[in-house]
Amino acid sequence: MKYYVELIIINKDSVRDPEGETIQRYVIEKYANNIIETRVGKYIQFKIEANNEEDAKNLIEKIAREGRLYNPIVHKIFVRVRKE
Repeated sequence: MKYYVELIIINKDSVRDPEGETIQRYVIEKYANNIIETRVGKYIQFKIEANNEEDAKNLIEKIAREGRLYNPIVHKIFVRVRKE
């Protein structure tokens, strides 16, 4: 079965996000003052074949970890899977 797997990489909550802070200040100044937090990260989408959603998710987590697509000391990842 074919799946789209989304890998989202953002800074951990304990790590500053200067780009997110800059965007938040701008949005609050120009558009809305009820924005509580803004985080900026990386988004990578894979299209893969796998037996099931769990296998698809595990493969992308392995690629992210072993391929060093993120630094686990400062980043956290989210993986979302959906059928094609």
